[in-house]
Amino acid sequence: MGRQRLTRSALWVLGLGLVAVTAPGCGFTAQYLTPPPSTATLMAGWERRFSLDWTVTPAPDGSSQVAGYVNSLDGERAMSLRVMARAVDSQGHVLGQQIAWVPEGVQGFSRAYFVVPRLPQAESYVVTVWDFTLFQSGSIMR
Repeated sequence: MGRQRLTRSALWVLGLGLVAVTAPGCGFTAQYLTPPPSTATLMAGWERRFSLDWTVTPAPDGSSQVAGYVNSLDGERAMSLRVMARAVDSQGHVLGQQIAWVPEGVQGFSRAYFVVPRLPQAESYVVTVWDFTLFQSGSIMR
């Protein structure tokens, strides 16, 4: 009984120590989850597979919202698809950006709706496909 209690205590302390060591690392890496303004996509050449139709509308909270469709230009299903919308000023500086999921991805030769909320108001906006996973013949390819 005493040995079991000692083992549980040791495991608890070890677990607490592991959390204490990894928690600051998570905070350190969290700042890198937002891509730098110079990065517009993770998937070079996405324009050969998709086109985008979108509009910008004002949101009730004073921000802007980009909504539209991603169109598949080939017969492959794209899953885990995300788009990035950027608010850009007249000098070309990025004022804000958001990455949003396209729910359910997009079927081949089809289109899917997306919404990117909470962008700052700006003179212009740029929307790109951020990343995607292709579903081909029962296997997943990136």
